[in-house]
Amino acid sequence: MQPESRRWRRIGATLALPMSLALFAGCTTAENTPAAAGENPTLTLKIGSSQPETQPNFYCGMKLLKERIEAQEDLNLTLDLFPNSQLGPDAERFSSVQSGDIDIDLQGGSAMSTAFPKIGVLDAAYAFDDIDHFFKWIDENGEQFFAEFNGATDTTIVDAWYFGMRTFTATAPIRSPDDLADLKIRFPNTPQFLANAKALGANAVAIAVEELYLALQQGVAQGQENPVVATHAQKFDEILKMASLTNHQVGAHYVVMSDRTLDRMSQPQKDALFQAVHDIRAENRKCVDEETEKVLNEWRNDASRTVVEIEDVDREAFISKAEEYFKTFYTGDNLALYQSIRDTAS
Repeated sequence: MQPESRRWRRIGATLALPMSLALFAGCTTAENTPAAAGENPTLTLKIGSSQPETQPNFYCGMKLLKERIEAQEDLNLTLDLFPNSQLGPDAERFSSVQSGDIDIDLQGGSAMSTAFPKIGVLDAAYAFDDIDHFFKWIDENGEQFFAEFNGATDTTIVDAWYFGMRTFTATAPIRSPDDLADLKIRFPNTPQFLANAKALGANAVAIAVEELYLALQQGVAQGQENPVVATHAQKFDEILKMASLTNHQVGAHYVVMSDRTLDRMSQPQKDALFQAVHDIRAENRKCVDEETEKVLNEWRNDASRTVVEIEDVDREAFISKAEEYFKTFYTGDNLALYQSIRDTAS
């Protein structure tokens, strides 16, 4: 646990920031002293992600953040980018963020749920209607939720960036839960993703994303679920020709920072970094939406492919099945959180 002096609060320049950003203005300690009074320490921050350079959360996220922070030369901040799992798979990278070996990482909630189980609930299938529902919940509930996360993990979530709605691509079309029964679908190997598979009626095989292309080639898996942009960027669509727009989960990447890194930063450095991450959120979402539509149109115009449009998916059947499952799967605080999210659904 963190020292008592490390606590969430709004101080100094954070008062001038937009409310939704000020909620996430990070932790400070008495030991956080700049190189000299009124100066910013010279720091190089290491940023990791599992995403390749061809995905929007790299070129419309990590790369933008580097450009905007380094353009402010008086901040004395350099950002070194390590996409494509160069620093290890998700679970290993999050442990490194906790220890301070990685300064910033893009992480999904499920990957961090071993340290803070409640964040996995945000990844539950059909918990959120869409990305608007997700961001509305984040902006209204983030202060308390992420403060609790911070206290449990010694890491700080700055904000969330959109990854895309998770959909199925497989060797057969998927219009209802019954269509999943005979297919081996790859899901990430985390408790929440495997629970999603059961909630949707899928026959899950747990395979690391770094091994997925080969698994699809060899028939170990007959399908997978990911946002359209990830499916295309990682070339899974070279093998899988059937896309079904179930939109069963809001894909989000949390920009998470080590508290040890925050302790070394001056308040102006933190303010600038938090502001940049927050400002990129809307641009990143637009970028993801545009790339998603571009890829879908390419698939729709390819006679060798089938795209099952969202209106042709029995979403009500999927949603009912998922709700029935999660109301018995979750207990205690996790159940209360899940129910509170579903109560705000349209």
